[in-house]
Amino acid sequence: MSVNAVLELIQEKHIQYVDFRFVDLMGRTHHISLPATEVDEGTFENGVAFDGSSIAGFRGIEESDMVMMPDADSVYVDPFTAHPTLIVMCNIYTPDGVRYDRDPRSIAQKAEEYLQTSGVGTDAYFAPESEFFIFDDVRYESTMNSSSFYVDSEEASWNTNRKEEGGNLGFKVHTKGGYVPVAPVDSQQDLRSEMCRLLQEAGLRIERHHHEVATAGQGEINFRFDSLTRTADNLMKYKYIVHNTARQFGKVATFMPKPLFGDNGSGMHVHQSIFNGDTPLFYEQGGYANMSEMALHYIGGILHHAPALIALTNPSTNSFKRLVPGYEAPVNLVFSKGNRSAAVRIPVAAVTPKGCRVEFRTPDSTANPYLAFAAMLMAGLDGIKRRLDPTALGYGPYDRNIYELSDAEKREIRSVPATLEESLDALEADCEFLVEGGVFTKEFIDNYLQVKRAEAKSVAIRIHPQEYSLYFDC
Repeated sequence: MSVNAVLELIQEKHIQYVDFRFVDLMGRTHHISLPATEVDEGTFENGVAFDGSSIAGFRGIEESDMVMMPDADSVYVDPFTAHPTLIVMCNIYTPDGVRYDRDPRSIAQKAEEYLQTSGVGTDAYFAPESEFFIFDDVRYESTMNSSSFYVDSEEASWNTNRKEEGGNLGFKVHTKGGYVPVAPVDSQQDLRSEMCRLLQEAGLRIERHHHEVATAGQGEINFRFDSLTRTADNLMKYKYIVHNTARQFGKVATFMPKPLFGDNGSGMHVHQSIFNGDTPLFYEQGGYANMSEMALHYIGGILHHAPALIALTNPSTNSFKRLVPGYEAPVNLVFSKGNRSAAVRIPVAAVTPKGCRVEFRTPDSTANPYLAFAAMLMAGLDGIKRRLDPTALGYGPYDRNIYELSDAEKREIRSVPATLEESLDALEADCEFLVEGGVFTKEFIDNYLQVKRAEAKSVAIRIHPQEYSLYFDC
């Protein structure tokens, strides 16, 4: 969309405010709203100033001035504000007009530019399946003398005996029993449908929605693939609309990967492929799962660099509460066709040549999508460049249920890092593939490691309630 088209849309929709947004290192969105009367062509040419020192992981106070440069192609009307508001995503620049190397959105764009100069293809397409929970109540604290959390959901398995006004109506979702039941077991059909309606109005093409495996309101909405940066924009839009629609229904949505003990967590399975113009490059009839040699090399890159990648695709201490065997968590660094126990799955059901793709199942939605998608693309391109053969490297294919292998067979399979600290160490040791073409910089990676290690330490030094159960009577 041109800048003139955006200005015409402001008039057509009687927009009163324009909301300029950017995404920080952790993947959280920030915004500044301007009256629509103050927005003109100059706003898109000169940008909107903000204080970078107030954003964690960005700038020091001595160099705090930064500029949001609006992307006219990213606009949509906010469905929640009382005053008609237009949302615009922005890239971050320094005051002297240089693209900021810690801006996640700019890193995603540089990854796309690197693909185009690599000679491999012209476009990388991504489609995340981002799961979430919808709760009725959430409480938590972590203080000097207290540490606790509490969540509740009217459909949760633990509420079969809860006394409610008018009586308990039953039909609760069993633990691990929530995959696609109909109402009244699935109590959130209308809520998810409303989310889908608002997402469609905001420009996303919705493919389907359903209840997911876990009890207590786990759901999933799938939207259509797009190019790398646009998909990251769409995921931020998706999370914004899911969060705020739940709030309108008097509920709360979370993309936290493991909010409940003893049931499945929420992942973000990421489908990805490369095209050259309109030609899909991952399809070759007769190959393993009809995958081309290029696609297999891409898989080789993903699996070879997976321990480092996971520092960006699963960047929270809570991520590793999900990445444990027994809860459909893809902890095994192998590939397979159709097998959901592998870290990399090749979908084979109803797949056309243009739909031929790789699915990396390990990530979760605590990831900053701009960084995670860029890192996955860089790992895959490194695999293509170096012709990494995933079979020769010992990554499969494994077409059996890995959870049913013998202990001896399981020991032959490499697993994901066990902690965030391990993944950060892996990233520090294996980051050269990310800095190719200046997509990521060493300075960015060093800063990211520093921020995330401090985050991990803040959790590690806290007293856990389970420690009272284990040790208080020693």
